[in-house]
Amino acid sequence: MPLTRDKDIAQLLKETRAIAMVGASDNPARASYGVMHYLQEKGYRVMPVNPRITGEHVHGEYVWRELSQIGVPIDMVDMFVNSSRVGPLVDQAILIGAKAIWMQLGVVDEEAAARAEAAGLKVVMNRCPKIEIPRLGVEPQSPQT
Repeated sequence: MPLTRDKDIAQLLKETRAIAMVGASDNPARASYGVMHYLQEKGYRVMPVNPRITGEHVHGEYVWRELSQIGVPIDMVDMFVNSSRVGPLVDQAILIGAKAIWMQLGVVDEEAAARAEAAGLKVVMNRCPKIEIPRLGVEPQSPQT
């Protein structure tokens, strides 16, 4: 069952440090562009994933073609994609050892969510962290030094 309780979503956002954002865009008119910048301002490391702009940079971060290329531990995979694309992305998130998946507003895939949960990942669906962080009063934990 995806996380729905405010305290569980808040805890996930507090524990998360590294986010892979699938569907990140270099277009300022796209929601993912603003959300990525917001998350960076809040102290998260956000690694954009978008095969159409692989090798470019968005907000100072190299854009990866797919999750498996990133090569650093990922706490959460944030998905700015059509719901029909979620299933394979969940499989990749499981393979790379992500701790959670986050499906953005309008993105819902119950079957993929169940697969992620069965593999031990936390799941959030049809929500946006840029909305949830201020709504819940979340302050991300500082990175370990």
